[in-house]
Amino acid sequence: MPVTAIDCKCNKLKPIFNIEIVTWASHEQHLRLVREQVFIVEQNVPTWVEWDEHDKTATHLLAYDAERRPIGCARLLETGRVGRMGVFKAWRGCGVGRALLDKAIAIFKEKGFSKVTLSSQTHAIQFYEKAGFSVISEAYIDVNIWHVDMQLML
Repeated sequence: MPVTAIDCKCNKLKPIFNIEIVTWASHEQHLRLVREQVFIVEQNVPTWVEWDEHDKTATHLLAYDAERRPIGCARLLETGRVGRMGVFKAWRGCGVGRALLDKAIAIFKEKGFSKVTLSSQTHAIQFYEKAGFSVISEAYIDVNIWHVDMQLML
């Protein structure tokens, strides 16, 4: 069955989704689906920037809806960095992003990291601050989008 992006809204009263730890080798199609939609289509990130050497070696998180359709993802680097976190527009505000972030933090805690870092688009700073992250840099432009570096001490 071909994988397609979904456009249904989640049930905001009780969204049903789950998060799995996956690899690029086993789930590349689903990871690409989410990242292409969120970053390449919505945010105009160039394709050559989106895919890099870290994809094959990173740990990935995939969020699935109740029908096992991918709805969000995140990439965890062995340096304690979260990146490439995106959620389909129809599922934003349903707790998917926070669940992905919480799972990433838990994984880094289990591995003994003392901090988690990420690069946040400036419009998402409050989202990460609610999870305990702090801004640690001045704003800068990355692929024509304003960002700041953030960290969470564990």
